Amino acid sequence: MKRVVKIGAAVAAVAVLSLSSGCKKKDAVVQKPADDGTIRIEGAFRGEDEARFHEIVKIFNEKTGYHVTYEGSPDFEVQIQVETQANTPPDIAVLPQPGTMKRFADAGYIRPMSADVVSAIDSSYAPVWKELGSHNGKVYGIFHRVNAKSFVWYNKKEWEKRGYSVPKTWDELRALEEQMVADGVIPWSVGFESGAATGWPGTDWLEDMVLRTAGPEIYDKWVNHEIAFDDPAIVNALSYCGEIFLNDKYVYGGAASIVTMNYGDSVKPLFENPPRAMMNRQGNFITAFMQQEVQANLEENVGVFALPGVDPRWGTPVLGGGDQFVAFTDKPGVDEFMKFLTTWEACAPWARSGGALFPHKNQNFDDYGNSLERDIAKVLVGATVFRFDASDLMPTEVGSGSFWTGMVNYVSGAETAESALKFIEESWAR
Repeated sequence: MKRVVKIGAAVAAVAVLSLSSGCKKKDAVVQKPADDGTIRIEGAFRGEDEARFHEIVKIFNEKTGYHVTYEGSPDFEVQIQVETQANTPPDIAVLPQPGTMKRFADAGYIRPMSADVVSAIDSSYAPVWKELGSHNGKVYGIFHRVNAKSFVWYNKKEWEKRGYSVPKTWDELRALEEQMVADGVIPWSVGFESGAATGWPGTDWLEDMVLRTAGPEIYDKWVNHEIAFDDPAIVNALSYCGEIFLNDKYVYGGAASIVTMNYGDSVKPLFENPPRAMMNRQGNFITAFMQQEVQANLEENVGVFALPGVDPRWGTPVLGGGDQFVAFTDKPGVDEFMKFLTTWEACAPWARSGGALFPHKNQNFDDYGNSLERDIAKVLVGATVFRFDASDLMPTEVGSGSFWTGMVNYVSGAETAESALKFIEESWAR
């Protein structure tokens, strides 16, 4: 979940300071550990995720005879910084933050993928995933499990009863909103509340709209602060959010309820009897927050579609995140394991268990445990534009601070779009 990732990033920032301070030169070579025949992988997978990944590792070991091990840690993002500086890294690490890959590459900690592995990436992924794993013209990372956020959830039975159709464009979405209001129902349920992290769902909304209205190039400049946070393109994107947030006819409980409604609870009004709202925009994890009776039969009760695009030049962009595998050593078996990750064989068991999505072009969608995950995976694979959550890539004081606060101020009416974004820009400039 996003809140956990952000908190981890904030903790890791302390360790990153020493990494970026120049204590290790760009052309440095990590000391090779003794080859004991074991390939060590470290990452943040724990609990059920760790168990699922162990199944993947087991398939590789039995197939090849190598001895790959995996160890998950709740403090992984700090741990990996310490280990690299001590010249005791694992052979492979699973990095949840794209910026960490780039810092490690610049510092000389990780090595580029071999030509054989790059060829496998070209065969198995859309170009966007190779680009996301590249830095300075070299490929360093392979994506395996990913998550996606740009989705709208609805009550399938209620929509069928009312004759509503899934909108394919933003204009169709607007028309559907008006139809719902005319029918006496409320289009959206929106919740920003998340304890100390209140506001992060609003950042996701804005990020989605920047991709849809301004496109990936402007999105990247915004993330890297090459344009101001209150650039006209971002103000325009926020105005699209405001069409929904600030219209009391469109939001369950009105705009005032958005800040106080918990993000997990915000999906529940869709499935009350009678439903209190018709749509909820959230990531693929939101099914875990639905009522138990809904979860008992997701395929029958729940529908999902991609948040429609605005500008046809960028199709239907997808916002999300993912885990990137990088190599610290060139031990025998490391390249073989990396190449294995590009195959559907390394994904299918996890897909069948549920709770994971994969971007591989050559996947068997029937392996997913339910139709919802199949539909989401198809959108993910078909997306020509995919970008990581912007606030997770921004400086912590912005992405996990003023950006959250600015969205709360905007939706609560305390600030206009321009003043809220200016507030965030000023926090970044300090």
